[in-house]
Amino acid sequence: MELLERLTKGVENSAPTPVKLSEADIDKLAAKLFVFGFDGKGTEPAAHARRLIDKGFGGVILFARNIENPKQVAELCANLKLEAADRPLLIMIDQEGGRVARLGPPFSKIPAARVLSEASKPEVAAASAGKILGRELRAVNIDLDAAPVMDVDTNPDNPVIGSRSFSRSPEVVAAMGCSLIREMQRQGVAACAKHFPGHGDTSKDSHLELPTLAHDLPRLQQVELPPFQAAADAGVAAIMLAHVTVPALDRRAGVPAPGALPASMSAGALRYLRRDIGYDGVAITDDLEMGALKEWGIEKVVVSGLSAGVDMFLVCHTEEVQLRAHRAVVEAVLTGAVSQARLLEAARRVDTLMADFVRPPTTKLHIVGSRDHAAAVANILAASKVMRGKGEPAEEADPTDYRR
Repeated sequence: MELLERLTKGVENSAPTPVKLSEADIDKLAAKLFVFGFDGKGTEPAAHARRLIDKGFGGVILFARNIENPKQVAELCANLKLEAADRPLLIMIDQEGGRVARLGPPFSKIPAARVLSEASKPEVAAASAGKILGRELRAVNIDLDAAPVMDVDTNPDNPVIGSRSFSRSPEVVAAMGCSLIREMQRQGVAACAKHFPGHGDTSKDSHLELPTLAHDLPRLQQVELPPFQAAADAGVAAIMLAHVTVPALDRRAGVPAPGALPASMSAGALRYLRRDIGYDGVAITDDLEMGALKEWGIEKVVVSGLSAGVDMFLVCHTEEVQLRAHRAVVEAVLTGAVSQARLLEAARRVDTLMADFVRPPTTKLHIVGSRDHAAAVANILAASKVMRGKGEPAEEADPTDYRR
């Protein structure tokens, strides 16, 4: 934040870059835009994590491969933050509820979004889930949850969304998602609406291959896009971009269909998010090591994404790929392929997110899996029409299991 304030002091956001950035400045600002994953459990950061934090990377994402128990998670997150010394470090996780939950018992077992939607008061159920998620994540020093899913589940053959979506109705998805977002963020944890501009009506799994959302713009504006408009209006801290091509948005931006790029790299998708929806929060990609992006190198992905308007990149596995991605951004700004103003804009949004939600380490383990939370979950299940009299929901496979 101090670097950005120094470089932009007295200059409006819309003004040109006030000074020419040094290579060291560019390196630091570029590093801030990356969230990395690493292997290893325990309470001390792995050497991989220490190296990237020392390099200035902006955030860490945790997976099941990093998790043992609440005390260990809280201490690991605290030590990651301490490793960053005098700068904020964003820690995030995928904890949607249902089949996508990195934190198992004794953390509260939040029902899938579809189960929440079948409660007698769906928005109340979603708010209750958001409150529990926010309280428990904050208790173990996690700052951002990659939830809720704001995709509309209109395709029964979709291999990756299904019960992760609240509904087949965009109105229900919007209302429930915003209830969860507001309550989670009241607890001090950033929410992240995903997967813009919509992954619900696709028949391929973007973890493995590249899907296309082939609908025309009027259909997108009727079904897929309204939940993201609602999330933006509700003040969601971040919106995650899908690795899904959406030719209608590219055509609207003047890009011919054969040149359509995934939304996570697409100027058309980002232009719609910024100009039509009016969103000025952090636009973050899904994991850049997913199979949907395999035809592009990491360098092409991050340079195209940043140029299009992406602010933050998830690179969840490999240190060598993470370092290449960072270096590609530095080189792109040094050569003018990406403007210094665009880098500063992305860094400003990341700084705002961190100022709002990144907190110093604390310990409130008594909150995790508390009796109050267990009672709230039991009430949700009891009020769910699909679950009434059936006990616990049946286990489903986690479609993101490849990167746990």
